[in-house]
Amino acid sequence: MNIYERLQTLNITLPPVAVPAAAYVPFAQSGKLVFLSGHIAKQNGKAWVGQLGRDMTTDQAKEAARTVAIDLLGTLHAAVGDLNKVQRIVKVMSLVNSTPEFTEQHLVTNGCSELIGEVFGDKGAHARSAFGVAQLPMGACVEIELIAELA
Repeated sequence: MNIYERLQTLNITLPPVAVPAAAYVPFAQSGKLVFLSGHIAKQNGKAWVGQLGRDMTTDQAKEAARTVAIDLLGTLHAAVGDLNKVQRIVKVMSLVNSTPEFTEQHLVTNGCSELIGEVFGDKGAHARSAFGVAQLPMGACVEIELIAELA
């Protein structure tokens, strides 16, 4: 099954690339590596606002991280033209808007990592970092960036 068939099975429609909100590009390629800029969680087209440990649960933020993964896939598709060209998802870095007491950033980030695995199978197994941060742009609960390698 190719990547687009998997996406269809998961009822996922890839979104268009979001217009950058500041002075950066949505992706950059160097050799076989494609670097995707950080994507914030969105709900109803706006920043999905919340802080873990204050007004948002781990499960809610895990769902937000899943939506970020879908946005990242849309950008990756725009960057490479065909997701079947992806040899491997190399790395995911996740920033979670958290209080100092919150310690489940890794569980939040699973929302992204699990979807990447569902879509890419073994090619989706990636290295990962998950950080708690005091704040994110527009108050978003999660921001995630991704590095992919092309065949």
